[in-house]
Order: sequence, then C-alpha cells, then structure tokens
Amino acid sequence: MNDENKIIIYQVFTRLFGNNNNHCVYNGDIATNGCGKMADFTLKALGEIKKLGTTHIWYTGIIEHATQTDYRRYNISPDHPAIVKGKAGSPYAIKDYYDVDPDLANDVQGRMKEFENLVHRTHRTGLKVIIDFVPNHVARQYHSDAQPDGTTELGANDDPNQSFSPYNNFYYIPQAELRAQFDMKDGAAEPYREFPAKATGNNRFDATPNITDWYETVKLNYGVDYQNGGTCHFSPTPDTWIKMLDILLFWASKNIDGFRCDMAEMVPVEFWEWAIPQVKEVYPEILFIAEVYNPSEYRNYLFRGKFDYLYDKVGLYDTLRNVACGYESATAITHCWQSLNGIEKKMLNFLENHDEQRIASDFFAGNPRKGIPALIVSACMNTNPMMIYFGQEFGELGMDSEGFSGRDGRTTIFDYWSVDTIRRWRNGGKFDGKMLTEEHKHLYSIYQKVLTLCNEEQAIKKGVFFDLMYANINGWRFNEHKQYTFMRKYKNEILFFVINFDSQLVDVAINVPSHAFDFLQIPQMESYQAIDLMTGAKEEICLLPYKPTDISVGGYNGKILKITF
Repeated sequence: MNDENKIIIYQVFTRLFGNNNNHCVYNGDIATNGCGKMADFTLKALGEIKKLGTTHIWYTGIIEHATQTDYRRYNISPDHPAIVKGKAGSPYAIKDYYDVDPDLANDVQGRMKEFENLVHRTHRTGLKVIIDFVPNHVARQYHSDAQPDGTTELGANDDPNQSFSPYNNFYYIPQAELRAQFDMKDGAAEPYREFPAKATGNNRFDATPNITDWYETVKLNYGVDYQNGGTCHFSPTPDTWIKMLDILLFWASKNIDGFRCDMAEMVPVEFWEWAIPQVKEVYPEILFIAEVYNPSEYRNYLFRGKFDYLYDKVGLYDTLRNVACGYESATAITHCWQSLNGIEKKMLNFLENHDEQRIASDFFAGNPRKGIPALIVSACMNTNPMMIYFGQEFGELGMDSEGFSGRDGRTTIFDYWSVDTIRRWRNGGKFDGKMLTEEHKHLYSIYQKVLTLCNEEQAIKKGVFFDLMYANINGWRFNEHKQYTFMRKYKNEILFFVINFDSQLVDVAINVPSHAFDFLQIPQMESYQAIDLMTGAKEEICLLPYKPTDISVGGYNGKILKITF
C-alpha cells in the first residue's frame, strides 16, 4: 500500500458483522440470537470492504471481555451477571488483556490462532488492521488465563489496605464492601461481592456506584492520587505502566498496524509519552489514535503524548451534525478548522462510530441522504484520516431495541444482535446485492465514490486547502448557512467543492477572491472545462476574481469540480 495514502478507516463491530439471524429476540443469549465470527471476514468480505475505498479496518471488540455467556468448559472463569452490561457484555470491560474474545471464534480453544489468521487475511487483501487498546479500566472480575510467562497479573501484588499506592494497579476503598445502587444479584443465586471495593472506571472513588456509572469496570492506577489533589507519583515508573507496555507490545507482535486508544485522556499524558516511543522503537509504522474530547489537551496528547491522530468529535463531528440537522450555520465549519490552529492534519474525522447515533436514526437526521454533504466535507477538506462505521454506507437506522442497549439510535455493543443492512449486503457471504434496496445501493455508490476519490485525487490526498466562505457571506445567490465551499489544489489540478446542506436544488454564485488566485497560483480564466467527479458530467465555469462562478447543486448533495490547467 502506498504509505502516502489518505487513511480511510472502516470500523466494524466484529461480533455483529457476520450474524445472519434476522429474527433476533430482545435480550437474547448467544444460543438464541447467534454471534458473528472472525471467520466471517473472508477474503471475499474483506475485498468488498476494500472496494469502498477503505485502507484500514478497525476490528472493534477483539480482546476478551466480560460476558454472561458461560465458557467454563474452556477454563474461562464466569462473570457475575450483575456486573456485565447486556448478555454479550461491553467490549470495553476487558477481562483478559492477553486473549481474544471467545464469542468470535469457531474453535474457542484456537481463538488466538483465528485472530492471527484474520490479521493475515486482512493484510492479503491490502488492508491494515487496527484494534482497541483500553487503558483506563478493566472488568470488575478481571482475570487472565493467558498471562504470558514472566509477567504478573494486574492486582496480583496490590496492597488492598491502601486506597492509593503507586505500587498498586487498582484504587481501593479499604474496609468497605461494594454496595452498588442497583440489583447486585441480577438473577444469580448469590449477589456479587467485592471486598474491599475497587474504584469504578469513570473515576468514582467510593463503594456505591449507580446504574449511570461505568459500574462494570474498575479504574487502573497510573500513579495519580486523585483523592489528594491529583498528585503524580511517576518515579519510580509505576507498576501499571510496565504492565500496560507489555500488553501493547504483545498485541503489536501480532502484526497489527494500529491501536485506537479508548478514553486516552483519562490516562496521564506522561504514560503515553513514555510508552508510545518504546512501542514505535520496535514497530515504527504502528499507529496510535486517541479517543479524546478536550480540545485544550489536544496538543498535549499529540506533541507530548506522541499520538498520531486524535478524534475530532467536539469540533467537526458536532458541527457537521448540527449543520446537517439545521441547528447551526455552515459558516461554523470554517471556525472548526481555524480553532485547530494547524493540527487539522492530525485529526480523525467521522460522522458515525459505536458511541454515536446513526445518521439515519430518528435521533440524528432521520434520513441518511442528509449526511451526504457532511460526508463530502468530512472526507475531503483535508489530508487527515476519515472513518466510517459499518452500515453507515447503507443508511443503517440503529433503531432496534436490542436488550441492554435500548432504542437509542445506536447499534448495540452490549447484546447479541444482527445488523439489517450488513446482513442484506453480505447475503450469506455472497455480496451479490440481491437483498439490498435501490436506496441502499444508491447511498453506497455515493460513499464509494467519495471515499475512493480520497486516494484517486492527489488534491484530496495531499493537496492544499482554501476556504472560500469568507468571500461569500451575505452573497446575493449564496446562502452561507446552507452551503459550504472550498478548494483543494495539487500541482496543476484544482478541485472546487460546493456542498449543499439544503433539501432543495440551488443555483449559487460563488465569489473566488483575488487572494485565492495568488495563494493557489491559479490562472484567471473566463472559461474552464470542469468535470464533476461525483457524476462524470462536464461543465464550463469561469474563474475570475471580479465575476462570481455560477454552479447548481442538488439538494443534500455536493459537486466536486475538477479543473486542470
């Protein structure tokens, strides 16, 4: 793969992808509802994912996590149902950092080998592999049955009589039993017992977490004494740091290409500053992507923490969501990239992931077509990575009531379930399109077009960006609240983007300011032959600083006019 490629990540929830059951029942167990497997990612399936324009696939939920499914016959200790979210369990409540989730394997005993084969197949297809690293918290009943020789299990040498010690892996509430504010039996013969209680994953340092807390997890101790002003004890190197570096190196040795690091800001930046360079010393090409939500810390996690990319959630995602829904003006998009002050190329753009609501859901746009303008902006305005979530390309609704996950506009990560559009697309592994509707196919063709253009067009892949909005405020024939326009340029190629968030076709007149001609070094011309890359249609446009450029754009759509001079 060309290393200069623009990164296009296809996030897939591994256990849901291959589940063919179209009669899943609410809160059903694995026997009733079934479960997708790693083996469902055949060479054919991976080839189809690649055809979308994908360069990387993020297999979400690979590492063994707490579950209500009984795997005792495979020497996997069971989890108490009161502290597992859903029948399948949350993939972010890791039970064994050194093992693969048994749900995902056809041969449970051979599950690590199946994962290694999955990595090999993915690479054969020309795709790269990303998995989760969940550093902040683990399942309440964490226990590794695959702990490598020469390493020690988390908590094995802790002193639970100390609420905080830099030598402990967990935080404790000494002499207190866990008394959660919900049913601690949940159908089991005996209630769940934890003594002394451990601090809960979302920084809850008492013994009484409630149903809104991350109650199924316990917080890991990286040497920060949160209850005494957040004082840091980083010398000598905290034991948790050493254990977590071992875990990163273990998975990196499986030939994966990147880690998406869950809630990276809840772990001190000093840990990342220490760990990431050590992993990259052995695996220099490996990527680290941080899930972050605090813009004031972005630079810290990039430049000190050494992350390659950060989530752009509170900036571009939130803004594009609001513009698509009509709550905010398209002028806000300009403020997004400006507020990043030069780190735009280090941000991961997306419109859906497992945490967010589906575009087509009643909770977001209610119509997948409304997401098309946002897709073009998100994917094409810079050289940085773009991510989509499996099913997004077909307008997956996310409106099922699956079990622990209610009808909330999201695809469940807690339950055994099947995703309607993905099941139709796969059609039993044939991928022949016979189960897809015309609407599904049309939306897919747009996603495929935009995402493949990202690497076919040098101007998107590595060109410069010029925002035209400042010259088009209060225009006679341009509504800056509903349209967004910018240019990308590489060598002698210009891409002129006109994006329409409105439902109606619009005829707009766009001012291209003198500064754009100077900055981009474009010759002024009364008439240029342009090709709309979205449709292949040709049109004549003028590019002059004293005369607006006339362009018409369909509702919920965009034009990408390519001009070569």
